[in-house]
Amino acid sequence: MSTRRAALGAFALDALLVTVFAAIGRATHEGDPFGPGGSGLAQTAWPFLVSLVAGWLIVLAWRRPAAALRTGVPVWAITVAGGMLLRAVSGQGTAVAFIVVAAVTLLAFLVGWRAIAALRRR
Repeated sequence: MSTRRAALGAFALDALLVTVFAAIGRATHEGDPFGPGGSGLAQTAWPFLVSLVAGWLIVLAWRRPAAALRTGVPVWAITVAGGMLLRAVSGQGTAVAFIVVAAVTLLAFLVGWRAIAALRRR
C-alpha cells in the first residue's frame, strides 16, 4: 500500500471513529443520533472533526499515520482539547463527565486502532 493511500485510509478511519463517537453520544442522550432535521450529528461532531484535522496538521500525521504513540496520542489530545474548546465557544456543553467520557472513548478509538495494528504487524 502506498504511503499516500495509507495516510488517507488512516485519516478516514479517524474521522469515521470521531463521527461514531458523536453518534453514540447523541443516540444515548437524544435517542436519535441525527436529531431534528438531521443536523444533530453534524452539530455534535464538527468541533471534534475540525480539531482532528488540526491535530493531523500539527503532528504531520501523514508521515507515520499508524504510529500509536508518535501520531495517535498527540492527535487524540488535540482532538479532545480542541473539540472541547470549540464546543465551549459555540455554546455546546462541556460538563466534566462529558470531557472524561470523550477523552476515554476517543483515546480508545484514535490510539486503540493504531495499537491493534502495531500488534498485528508483529
